Amino acid sequence: MKSKFFATIVIGTGLFCSAESTSANPDFRAPLDATMQSSRTVHVIRINGPINPLAAEYILDSIEEATDAEAECLIIELDTPGGLMESTRIITKAMLGSEIPVVIYVSPSGARAASAGVFMAYAAHLAVMAPSTNIGAAHPVNLGGSADSAKATMMEKVTNDAVAQIKAVAEKRGRNVEWAEEAVRKSVSITEKEALAKNVINFIAPGIDSLLILMNGREVDLVNRKINLQTAGATIVRNEMNWRHKLLNKISDPNIAYLLMMLGIAGIYFELSNPGAILPGVLGGIFLILAFYALQTLPVNWAGLLLILFAIVLFLLEIKVTSFGILTIGGIVAMFLGSVMLFRQPANIFEPAIRISLQVIIISTLATAAFFAFAVGLVVKAHRQQATTGREGMIGEIGRALTNLEPEGRVQVHGEIWQAFSDKPLEKGEAIKVLAVRGLQIKVEKAV
Repeated sequence: MKSKFFATIVIGTGLFCSAESTSANPDFRAPLDATMQSSRTVHVIRINGPINPLAAEYILDSIEEATDAEAECLIIELDTPGGLMESTRIITKAMLGSEIPVVIYVSPSGARAASAGVFMAYAAHLAVMAPSTNIGAAHPVNLGGSADSAKATMMEKVTNDAVAQIKAVAEKRGRNVEWAEEAVRKSVSITEKEALAKNVINFIAPGIDSLLILMNGREVDLVNRKINLQTAGATIVRNEMNWRHKLLNKISDPNIAYLLMMLGIAGIYFELSNPGAILPGVLGGIFLILAFYALQTLPVNWAGLLLILFAIVLFLLEIKVTSFGILTIGGIVAMFLGSVMLFRQPANIFEPAIRISLQVIIISTLATAAFFAFAVGLVVKAHRQQATTGREGMIGEIGRALTNLEPEGRVQVHGEIWQAFSDKPLEKGEAIKVLAVRGLQIKVEKAV
């Protein structure tokens, strides 16, 4: 009895001391029991590359999926050079209206949140950076090479609009408004330590595990309520891109989109010039459809696309027109210039420059020219080649007389037996040559 009483005193004293310790230390975060830990999840996705419509769709789908799963939060591991303004607006709007906390985590070491990444970090409920990362350089760029007053005025309007947007987001999230404006107007960029000191981010975390510990107990403002994150010991659920997202993300690369377009055009042309091949036409159609999808996510310069189509027309004209190679040379030049100009340089948005690799352009231009030269050669050869089938193919062929021709009889040509006639008598077994085909009879003479 005394032992039970003593045990009760010890347990009670321990609980009292624990409660006192917790109240004395407001930063103390009580560990969750095993049941609660296993039931809590944190969803994680990775964005590694430009912010485009596909990235926006992926992020929005992930927010919806994490919300449906009642996850504690969604962590977006980010490494981006920037992206399209419209896609960035869609993402920031979704973050501001999200029913669960969205955390931007610039990682791994060496990663950056440039341009559009700054807007995303400011719109997130929590912004975190890994060691040796940087953030900034959100100024709208003008790479068009012209500085006339109209473009200068447009740039000023775009810059002011971007400043207003990021200042509004900074005020809502309680982050450094002055630095946000400098990032847009002056393209300033800072390290993770400077970002923490300037209240641009919430904290620095070397990895996901430490991030979950640092976030635990943090209060975040959602649309219509405040919550305290309970992330310590939560199960990490990584929402990888599905095969569709991965495929479309790959073909959205300007180099791949360009190559798909070239292969598609080549396949369709080969099918049209050689009907019945089927496979080139099927592959060409698939490549073109994929290329058109990719091009709608990229800033296409229609002048460049028209130059490429004009080059193809010049290659085709080489079949009918004797130009001594002038049309082919013109096609190569038009193809090269069109490829260089295919994607317009950003003038009104803070996206990174999008261009095709010069090496890819040179190789694909020469390969396309060689392909059309080969294809055109086949067509010309087919046009000039003497017919070898049908009635026209009979003329000039050698056969033998099966009967005497006085002047009519039977002959064998190409293994076929024909009724034949000749201006001069021919004996059975003699070699004959076909002169003409007249209805169901052929005119022959003695072969020399």
